[in-house]
Amino acid sequence: MAGLINRNFSGAEEVRTFDKGRLELLSLGGATVGRATFEPGWKWSECVKPIAGTASCEVHHLGYVVAGRMHVVMDDGTEGDAGPGDLAEIAPGHDAWIVGDEPCVWLDFLGAGDYAKRGG
Repeated sequence: MAGLINRNFSGAEEVRTFDKGRLELLSLGGATVGRATFEPGWKWSECVKPIAGTASCEVHHLGYVVAGRMHVVMDDGTEGDAGPGDLAEIAPGHDAWIVGDEPCVWLDFLGAGDYAKRGG
C-alpha cells in the first residue's frame, strides 16, 4: 500500500452533467467523493428530478460548501441554507436550489455515487 495517494478532480473518473450543473467523481480509499457545481438558477426539482425520476432527492448527502449558497427544503417542511465553510448533512427526501448569483461548489463525501442517476 502506498503511503500517499493524490487524486485531482481535473482527472475525474466520471463526469455527470445536468441542467445548470455538473458532478465530477473520484474514488479513493474505498470512498467516492463528488465535486458538484450548481449554477445560479439550478433547482433539484427542475434540473435533476427528470434524471432521478423520484418525487424529491432521495440521496443522503454529507458535504462541504466551498463557494456559493444553497437553500434546502425537506419533505417535512424543515428548511435552511448552507454556505461557504459549512459542513452539512442532508437526509433523503428534499429539494434544493441555489441562492444568489454565484455558483455553489459542493464536495459530497457520502451520496455522490448515487447522485444524478435514475432513482437517485
